Amino acid sequence: QVRLVESGGGLVQAGGSLRLSCAVSGRTFSNCAMGWFRQTPGKLREFVAGISRSGTSTYYADSVKGRFTISRDNAKNTLYLQMNRLKPEDTAVYYCAADRDKIVPGIKGSEYDYWGQGTQVTVSS
Repeated sequence: QVRLVESGGGLVQAGGSLRLSCAVSGRTFSNCAMGWFRQTPGKLREFVAGISRSGTSTYYADSVKGRFTISRDNAKNTLYLQMNRLKPEDTAVYYCAADRDKIVPGIKGSEYDYWGQGTQVTVSS
């Protein structure tokens, strides 16, 4: 059983920073492309960032490009999302997801096989 556990969410003022972590267990982390998604009430889950298995390739939604950085530590089985210059519109529940046996991550939620429970990020204006 693969388990993904996010942490690091919270309340921050606009312009501030947060770092999300996602600890992965139960499967070889380095065999999975990984992604971060977010969702607000009444909206579909949207792609935020993705990273290849090796960590050498990263992908971002236009809305976060230049502000967010995705990274991974395969030795620690952990995925990260560094979020800087946060805006109120970044408020959402953030989810990490694993795309097994893929080298490059997809941008559609349906492409992912495993999901965490989510962590709330709230950015006040």
